[in-house]
Amino acid sequence: MANYLITIIGPTAIGKTALSIELARHFKCDILSCDSRQFFKEMTIGTAVPLEAELAAAPHHFIQHISVFDPYTVGDFEREAITKLDELFAENNVQIMVGGSGLYVDAILKGFDDFPDIASCVRENIRENYENKGISYLQEQLERLDPEYYRKISSENPQTLQNPQRMMRFVEVSLGSGKPYSSFLNQKKNARNFIPVVIGLEAAREVMYDRINRRVDLMLDAGLLEEARLLYPNKTLNALQTVGYRELFSYFDGDYTLDFAIEEIKKNTRRFAKRQLTWFKRTENAQWFDYTTPIAQIIAYADQQIQNK
Repeated sequence: MANYLITIIGPTAIGKTALSIELARHFKCDILSCDSRQFFKEMTIGTAVPLEAELAAAPHHFIQHISVFDPYTVGDFEREAITKLDELFAENNVQIMVGGSGLYVDAILKGFDDFPDIASCVRENIRENYENKGISYLQEQLERLDPEYYRKISSENPQTLQNPQRMMRFVEVSLGSGKPYSSFLNQKKNARNFIPVVIGLEAAREVMYDRINRRVDLMLDAGLLEEARLLYPNKTLNALQTVGYRELFSYFDGDYTLDFAIEEIKKNTRRFAKRQLTWFKRTENAQWFDYTTPIAQIIAYADQQIQNK
C-alpha cells in the first residue's frame, strides 16, 4: 500500500492550521509542522502556534520541540521529520504536513542536497570574520567564491543576502570544499517512501493583507509585547531574528515608537507572505484553492488523489 503525505502550503494567516486539523480528523492521522518559527518553546504568540484546543484536536509534531538556545538546521529537521514519518506511516498510510517555511517543505518533499563535511576551524573563522566585519564580509566572500549563485540570489531572493546564517553556510561550503556552493545544488535527491499530495491556499492580495493586519492586532491583544520583552535579553539569537520580534526589540532599544513598530510588523509580515507565495507557486503539482473554498471540497480532492494513485 502506497504512503501519501498531504502537504498544505500557502502564506501566513491564510487558514492552513484549520484545514490541516480537518484533514487529520478525516484521515485519522497526525500532523507534522514545518513552520520553522513554531519550533521554539519560548515563542508562542508571535509565531501563531496553534491554540491548545487545536493541538488537542489531532496529534502534532515539531511544535515547540526545541529551545531558541539550541542550534537547529533544516538538515536536522529533515532527518528527524523523515524518521517520524516512517514511524507514522507504519500505522497509517496517510499523514499531513503543514507550514509556511518553503525551504523546510522542500527538504521533506524533495530531499536535501548532499553537502560535504566542513572542518570546524573553517566555520569558526568565518563566524569570527562576520562578527568583526558584519554581513558585508559574507556578501563579498560569496560574490568572489560563487558569483553565479550570488547573482541568482540578488535577483530572485535578495533578502537572503541579509541572512547571516544562510550566508555563512554558503561561504563555509565554498571555502571548505574549494568548490562553489551552487555546484552541490540540484543533485540527485534521496528517495522518498511517500507520494506527495500538495494543497495550496491563497487569497486576493488585499484580502491576504487584511487578514495579516488583523492577526497582528490579535497577537498584540494576546500579549505579544510582553512575550517579546521576555525574549529581549537574548535578542541576538538567530531564532529571534524574525518578524514580530525584531521590530519590538527596536522599540525596546528606543529606535522605534510602539506605533511605528506595530506598523513595521504588519508591513514586514505582508512582505513575508508575498515571498512565501512566490516560493510556493513554484511547487510542482500543487492544487491551489481559494481560502474560502469549503473544506469538504478540499477533502474530496484529497480523497480523489489518494484513490487515483
